[in-house]
Amino acid sequence: RLVKMEIASGKIEVISEDPEYDVSDIMVHPDTYELQMVSFNKARNENLLLDLTIKKDIEAISKLSSGDYFIYDRDDADKTWLVGFVQDNGPTSFYTFDREKQVGIFLFYSKPDLKKYTLASMEPISFKSRDGLTIHGYITFPPKTENKNLPMVLNVHGGPWHRDTWGYNSEAQWFANRGYVCLQVNFRGSTGYGKNFLNAGDREWGAKMHDDLLDAVNWATEKGYADPQKIAIYGGSYGGYAALVGATFTPDVFNCAVDIVGPSNIITLIKNIPPYWATFLSNFKKRVGDPDTEEEFLISRSPLFKVENIKIPMLFR
Repeated sequence: RLVKMEIASGKIEVISEDPEYDVSDIMVHPDTYELQMVSFNKARNENLLLDLTIKKDIEAISKLSSGDYFIYDRDDADKTWLVGFVQDNGPTSFYTFDREKQVGIFLFYSKPDLKKYTLASMEPISFKSRDGLTIHGYITFPPKTENKNLPMVLNVHGGPWHRDTWGYNSEAQWFANRGYVCLQVNFRGSTGYGKNFLNAGDREWGAKMHDDLLDAVNWATEKGYADPQKIAIYGGSYGGYAALVGATFTPDVFNCAVDIVGPSNIITLIKNIPPYWATFLSNFKKRVGDPDTEEEFLISRSPLFKVENIKIPMLFR
């Protein structure tokens, strides 16, 4: 939620809130600093207008292009705005918007070469986990194919305190271009869905966080989208750890695994964090575990100690 607090009394006034999604951004007037718009990154970005004096501008901007619009900057006179439109199947397009004339002028594409290709659309999805949580994510199908019984890549985001969002994703497009469904899951512990959802991932590395990924695979196969005999797990950082967990904790689910800089031993990970991560150490101990007092627990969540279970091809990067 977005709130206004009176410092002297501590009184809080709620300006805008959502029962499921965090506030992702705000827009303020460059001179008065009055709030004009608040954004929520839901399945797609949604902007909620607070200042009706810019309603005409926002309505005109929303018609300039398809996709989700973002206002990146404004000139000192507040007469010209820089606007970008994020697409799932193409590059971001940038415009200047003249507030007096109510017209937009196209500037450029972020990656113009992408306009040469037929790219895939990214669709928001959601399902219930085995313990009742609503899990959100995105699925990208190969273009011009029947969305049935396809090979699938479960593409697990890093962090894990991060989330996947709607828009152009080079990995999803690369997989789709080669005939694979790409499934991205904002498993518990991902950010953007409120504190309860974030905290639900505490001490759940290799456990309920992995269950959410397995439930996503089951969702895709039950829908008939994915061939259960042709599913890969892929990711970097925490996603790489998830790939290692997939190969060692649940070796019968996946046909292969790709680990990009994923930790195999959580104890080693936490005890050897670089100096610039030092301020984050307490967060690791709270959300993952403390290697000084919980060695056995962290061993039980570390893929390194279950390597004898591996029976699928793996790629390490």
